[in-house]
Amino acid sequence: MLGMLFETGHPWLAFKDPCNLRYTNRHLGTVHTSNLCTEITLHTNDQEIAVCNLGSVNLAAHVNERGLDTDRLAKTINTAMRMLDNVIDYNYYSVSQARNANMRHRPVGLGIMGFQDALHKLRISYASEEAVRFADRSMEAISYYAIRASTDLAKELGRYPSFEGSLWSRGILPIDSIAHLEEGRGGYLQLDRDSTLDWDELRERVRTVGMRNSNCMAIAPTATISNIVGVSQSIEPTYQNLFVKSNLSREFTVVNPYLVRDLKERDLWDPVMVNDLKYYDGSVQAIDRIPQELKELYATAFEIDPRWLVEAASRRQKWLDQAQSLNLYMREPNGKKLDNLYKLAWVRGLKTTYYLRSLGATHLEKSTMEDAAKASQFNAVGGDYPSDKGNGSGEINACSVLNPECEACQ
Repeated sequence: MLGMLFETGHPWLAFKDPCNLRYTNRHLGTVHTSNLCTEITLHTNDQEIAVCNLGSVNLAAHVNERGLDTDRLAKTINTAMRMLDNVIDYNYYSVSQARNANMRHRPVGLGIMGFQDALHKLRISYASEEAVRFADRSMEAISYYAIRASTDLAKELGRYPSFEGSLWSRGILPIDSIAHLEEGRGGYLQLDRDSTLDWDELRERVRTVGMRNSNCMAIAPTATISNIVGVSQSIEPTYQNLFVKSNLSREFTVVNPYLVRDLKERDLWDPVMVNDLKYYDGSVQAIDRIPQELKELYATAFEIDPRWLVEAASRRQKWLDQAQSLNLYMREPNGKKLDNLYKLAWVRGLKTTYYLRSLGATHLEKSTMEDAAKASQFNAVGGDYPSDKGNGSGEINACSVLNPECEACQ
């Protein structure tokens, strides 16, 4: 399996024990597999095909200078849970087994997007204990308000039909089901269990009032909707601070606005900086003029130790009743590194992992050059900025975004 991951980035792994031992509806069936993107962990059998209705909270829109805006988050989640529950009734079902499963269990998957944007707003580096704590606290709040919203819907509209016998009916919440996993493994679990909210009151409400939905949370990739909203995908770190996105309309140059803001504040946003960023594919690590604090804050996916991604995911997983679409990034993978990384994911209680992504040799060579001045010398040969007319070559073609002397950019 590790050999295939090394060569292709596949297969996507699902760990059988946490998927089943923590499954809220385990009294009804076995979770045999996940969906394509590895965030849905529901059972399927001859009579039922698992279906889950997904939505995502823009986390970046729920942080301010003081941190997480929990009041606004609670309001958003109440609306989102009602909308997702309505989808179950209004949906089109191509096969009866899918309709049976959805109507009987009413699962929904509320996730997040813009996690990296939220960190940028809070001035937190992804590769830090502070980011891990933020992943923990933000997911705890989302879990709490999503479960509470489902109990409110249950009081208004009724429990989901298969509620009796579920973990919910016994007052066992996702945070409580960790004990089942530890018991089932006979140990071999290193999963933080700290909490900050009043879970005792909610636990009793779930047991007595019931739940409208068998499952409430799942973190999907959000590749398209995050682009529409204009935030980073899902829980992903920044892939590049500068890249070209292509669609049927044209090619668009996308630059990290938080990085541009910080460079402007330090009077570092000039034509030389633009050329340096272009040459290093958006990486700031080899540019001497950029302060160390900004290099840490704007480190990209392949510049972050992948263990930080696992640690943050572990903190989220303790609050989730399903799973999360977690890509792992490794610059130069080898057997030992992969073995250690996926064992860490298992021992930290993750249910699934998604793609393993690695860098090509040409990117490695360029990104590890020590002399940042070579970038300026290289780019000075070309002279003018490229025009905003696409040339089909995949080169950067939107000077209004990148030219610091352009009025539109300013």
